[in-house]
Amino acid sequence: MAENNLLSRLDGIEARFEEVSTLITDPSVISDMKRYVRLTKEYKDLEKLTKATRSYRNLVDNIKEAREVLESENEEELRAMAKEELDEATAKMPGLEEEIKLLLIPADPEDGKNAIVEIRGGTGGDEAAIFAGDLYKMYVKYCESKGWNVAVTSFNEGTAGGFKEVVFSVSGEGVYGILKYESGVHRVQRVPATETQGRVHTSAATVAVLPEAEEFDVEINEGEIKWDTFRSGGAGGQNVNKVESGVRLRYMWRNPNTGETEEILIECTETRDQPKNKERALSRLRTFIYDKEHQKYIDDIASRRKTMVSTGDRSAKIRTYNYPQGRITDHRINYTIYNLSAFMDGDIQDCIDHLIVAENAEKLKESEL
Repeated sequence: MAENNLLSRLDGIEARFEEVSTLITDPSVISDMKRYVRLTKEYKDLEKLTKATRSYRNLVDNIKEAREVLESENEEELRAMAKEELDEATAKMPGLEEEIKLLLIPADPEDGKNAIVEIRGGTGGDEAAIFAGDLYKMYVKYCESKGWNVAVTSFNEGTAGGFKEVVFSVSGEGVYGILKYESGVHRVQRVPATETQGRVHTSAATVAVLPEAEEFDVEINEGEIKWDTFRSGGAGGQNVNKVESGVRLRYMWRNPNTGETEEILIECTETRDQPKNKERALSRLRTFIYDKEHQKYIDDIASRRKTMVSTGDRSAKIRTYNYPQGRITDHRINYTIYNLSAFMDGDIQDCIDHLIVAENAEKLKESEL
């Protein structure tokens, strides 16, 4: 039944792949950059799933044929070959099923984006800033190993080294989908360079990984704009009160922050040329909507930052770096390893892989695949 259920979910995958393959070669699609980019991404996702689907169907057919041979044939050599083929196909089936199930889980559309990483020293004064600097070096080395580009946006150095705050962007393939697991409070236990008595201190730094904003495409249905014209008032010669050069624009716009529709009213009397005033009014409308959309993005990011990073208090943590024991513990998945030196040198992939597996397991439960 599980096999039939999975096959039913795969119906239409190959047909859609062929459809998208044709669409991305269509000149009208290529000229529409927004649609072309979306379809190209869909093509890449479907290509993996289609390849796995075809392999899965072949396995199902091979198992069926092998069983038919075993049921109908008496010749030992043919039965031995069928038994070998059946065992081989049956052994491959669970792994391929797991791969397909993961490919069927809808991907987070933000996973493919570049990322903005913010690291801030939390509880612990100078030592927290030094640790924030260590985390920054760790991520830079990791990003370099992945072939990603890192560019520092802003920083505020600590008095004893490291950073009170450092913000940097990371660009490359699938950056946000990998680095997002690093968001949270990171706790360090070690003897600080500033400690004279040799005592182990506990400090913390916060890491926030945010998807990089894309440029907003302000879409305006110009057919819904209501225009009025009127005579400009004030000084300016004989033309001022005789020609209706002033324009008034009315546009009903749905506010993404409130969900309510509001009327935007813009007047422009800057020139004596009505078409130019219309252009300027349209430009102001686009700017107004862009600012509103951008504010929604800023608000969303602020909300997301609050959920992914708490106050920087030592008690709220996702990972502990214990230097005396050379131990790293990720508290979200009870992951512990004893290679702290290599980890701080950028060797963090294994931990991220475990976090991805844990998240995928949760997604599989939710999707009931």
